[in-house]
Amino acid sequence: MYLSVFALAMMNVAAVMSLRGLPMMAVEGLTMFFYILFSSLLFLVPVSLVSAELATGWPQSGGIYRWVKEAYGSKTGFVAIWLQWIQNVIWYPTVLSFAAAALSYLFFDKTLAENRFFNFAIINVVFWGATLINFRGVKLAGKVTTIGVIGGTLIPGLFIIVMGIIWWLSGNTLEFLKPEAGLTISFLPDFSKFSTLAFLGGIILLFAGMEVGAVHVTELKNPSGQYPKAIFIAMFIIIIIFTLGSLAIAAAMPAADIDLNAGILQAFHDLLDKFGIVWLVPVIGFLLAFGALAGVLAWIAGPSKGLLATAADGDLPPLMAKVNKFGVQRNILIIQGVIVSLISFVYLVMPDVSSAYFILSILTISPYLIMYVLLYLTFIKLRYSQPDVKRAYTLPGGKVGMWIVAGIGLLAVVFAFIIGFFPPAQLAVGSPAFYVWFLIGGVALFVVIPIIIGYLKKPEWKTNTGSGASND
Repeated sequence: MYLSVFALAMMNVAAVMSLRGLPMMAVEGLTMFFYILFSSLLFLVPVSLVSAELATGWPQSGGIYRWVKEAYGSKTGFVAIWLQWIQNVIWYPTVLSFAAAALSYLFFDKTLAENRFFNFAIINVVFWGATLINFRGVKLAGKVTTIGVIGGTLIPGLFIIVMGIIWWLSGNTLEFLKPEAGLTISFLPDFSKFSTLAFLGGIILLFAGMEVGAVHVTELKNPSGQYPKAIFIAMFIIIIIFTLGSLAIAAAMPAADIDLNAGILQAFHDLLDKFGIVWLVPVIGFLLAFGALAGVLAWIAGPSKGLLATAADGDLPPLMAKVNKFGVQRNILIIQGVIVSLISFVYLVMPDVSSAYFILSILTISPYLIMYVLLYLTFIKLRYSQPDVKRAYTLPGGKVGMWIVAGIGLLAVVFAFIIGFFPPAQLAVGSPAFYVWFLIGGVALFVVIPIIIGYLKKPEWKTNTGSGASND
């Protein structure tokens, strides 16, 4: 069975877009336009264009691993896919804490959203449930993801946009324009203090992941024509929903009252209450939780499949190359689940849920940005080293267009990486020194691990796995 363009577009939307990120942008007031434009034009668009060319030029299974391997060899390719995979593992607890916040409204107890133990429990129960679904193969995961992203992301996103517009047209003053809001009526942030720009890293994370769908390119009937279409459809939907959804929240809620983790539910609750239909809140909570599950399903089926390709090539021990009867990377998913469970303990030791959510968001994006540096360098290298490889989609403008797009992407990635190490002025994260060293230590550890694995690599790993993964 082939994936359709629509199904892959929805999987891309699920992998990239989550309504959980709207409060982080809404807190910024009108300066959200700077962050959205930066993330869209300097990050999402370049990544999408580059991924479309690489995926259609090298459509073999493996995604980022296969591309970087073509340019710089298997060891560097392994580092790239490892960084994509490990950031993904760190990200799971953040998106699932959003699901926990959504479920707290379903249970008619908003205080659960800030209960660290409730968040810890939901993260583990939902993640392992999503893992079991993925054990049944990409077809089932794709169906659940498509339904989840429509019912749990697109419909609630459009709903809050419509309510925000009605709220504004009814003559109500927009919260971010009120003098007491304390927000400067400006579209640009304060560039004199890096701490005020710290949210940039977290917001860029909201736009990351478009390259993940590349691992499914071989599951399309016509990869060269359908993959670019799926990417551009997803890109348009993401930008529109993020922009209008963030504005709706900023219009209805004072910035000081917006919680990073549960802010979207707060906005729904307040708006629905104003319209006299607050009884819909539990329904919205269920839909948002289902949408978060769809995002997790999209990611579980992505980077871990790319990691399986490295195991099949002998870059990981044979144990990691095991697949079940559905061709799913069983052992990788189990190891991934154990790591997620361990990382979720951060919610039990940080001062509150919002601080745990943010520090994990930054720890997620930092190694991911290093991977994007490798992505752009690979794109440039392959244009020169393998110019004759047929690419069904080629970024327009020749080498000049290539350097403009890749150069913009590289500069944006490096800037966001540096900014992420500054504690945010908008949020209490405990000790600034702990914040900085936690991030430095975490990023260093995640970069060193694949290098060590590459150093320990044995020839028999390739011999034992053969040309493909082994079945149980």
